[in-house]
Amino acid sequence: MSDLSKKMIAAILIISLVCILASVIYYRSLNFLPFMLGIILGSALSIMKVFLLGRTVNKALSMEKHRAGNYVSIQHLLRLVLTGFVLFLGAILPHISLWGVVAGILSFQLSLYKIKFTSKS
Repeated sequence: MSDLSKKMIAAILIISLVCILASVIYYRSLNFLPFMLGIILGSALSIMKVFLLGRTVNKALSMEKHRAGNYVSIQHLLRLVLTGFVLFLGAILPHISLWGVVAGILSFQLSLYKIKFTSKS
């Protein structure tokens, strides 16, 4: 696992914990549990996307240009389908908050921005 992947996973976990803490403070009861379950589901997907993206890049670098382009496109569609499936689960399961799932999924993008603006170039 690359250093960038480790930083992204750490940032995803920190963002998720901050969101869970904010929901505990907001609800001040056990009503925060659906949101927390959504955050856990969305964050798990975000961490899985980090691993999938790293594997895609490593494999694409060893391929010829045309095949690598197709492979990267298919892998991107796979990640989008997984995101859609997790959002669907958050929408139909009553004990999982859709907003928690969205926050967990957005932690992937937020971790990218965090790394971009805090890394020394």
